[in-house]
Amino acid sequence: MPPLGLGTSGNDDFEQCADTVAAALDVGYRFVDTAQMYDNEEAVGEGIRRSSVDRDDVVVATKIHPENLAYDDAKRTANASLDRLGVDSVDLLYVHWPTGAYDPDGTLRAMDELYDDGVTDHVGLSNFTPRLLDEALDRLDAPVAAHQVECHPRFRQRELRRYARQHGHALVCYSPLGQGDLLDDPVIVDVADEHDASPAAVCLAWAFAQETLVPIPKGTGDHVRANYEAQSLTLDDDALARIDDLDENRLIDPDSAAWNQ
Repeated sequence: MPPLGLGTSGNDDFEQCADTVAAALDVGYRFVDTAQMYDNEEAVGEGIRRSSVDRDDVVVATKIHPENLAYDDAKRTANASLDRLGVDSVDLLYVHWPTGAYDPDGTLRAMDELYDDGVTDHVGLSNFTPRLLDEALDRLDAPVAAHQVECHPRFRQRELRRYARQHGHALVCYSPLGQGDLLDDPVIVDVADEHDASPAAVCLAWAFAQETLVPIPKGTGDHVRANYEAQSLTLDDDALARIDDLDENRLIDPDSAAWNQ
């Protein structure tokens, strides 16, 4: 999996989304993340077609909406996602949240069949707990390529990082900039000043320094290139240690989330 992806959550203006995806790919991104929930799959597909990058060189990921996770609905709506994206298959198809219509037996059987049928090249899970990951891995025949969760310098997901290393999948990080809150954090700002970098670049560089993490920051305009160029920043051990001492704070915490049950 590429070390960096483009997140598209909230980018539901068709032209802005399509232009952002095309620009990101032309800058160098090779991983684009969307979801049925984001209502922008058509725009993401259009952005891929507008770019100068061949479709085969792009990792395209989407996610099945929690309300579409019953067996029949998962099969039907995954194929509908292909139609909206304008692709023959996706590289990565996630169970978005293990909530709503999620049923381990039916949902995961559908994911296996979507994998076997070539609708997706890889299966992913998102917002699972370790217990639910164990349950899913026990039921799935298809290997799990990625688990997507909130992860950033103030919510470092040590347990799920260990789990990802043990089971050989990527931990894909949404909200890697802490929804912008981290950009004013005094420790992040100090590290940025010491490294002649932006706070956003420091947050991403922290993720790049961790085994298994793949951040997918959102962005438009100049932020798309700036986030990509953060790959050139290397943080020293002292900076990484100071970041790892930050207080933990989960930002995405719906009552229905698996960790609240």
